[in-house]
Amino acid sequence: MKILVAEDDNTSRRLLQKLLSPYGKCDVAVNGKEALDAFTMALNNEEPYDLVCLDIMMPLLDGMEALKAMREEEARAKRYPQAKIIMTTAMDSPKDIIEAYYNGGCTDYLVKPIDTKKLLSLLSDYGLI
Repeated sequence: MKILVAEDDNTSRRLLQKLLSPYGKCDVAVNGKEALDAFTMALNNEEPYDLVCLDIMMPLLDGMEALKAMREEEARAKRYPQAKIIMTTAMDSPKDIIEAYYNGGCTDYLVKPIDTKKLLSLLSDYGLI
């Protein structure tokens, strides 16, 4: 599995990387622009990410904008199935959650602190682990 963790908080980023690394190659991005660039490069090189863990509140490009752009890149590249994109964020308002699912196209939404058992259960449900 090829994984991208996009998180500006060092502690959260390292935690997700440590949790997910046993299941595949785990790249990291510290802001939304870096995440989108890595995602696009992987698609263009025909080595797309299977999983993206994406924070919402990040500098340069927030996670919602990055999510929408990633889905647009996948459509442009005619990439199916799409990557599983899980929003991993402290933002838990119904408005944010609805926006991520219906307007952004996320696969799932987990509120921090991340429940590691729930995350691993989702990955199992997706057939990634």
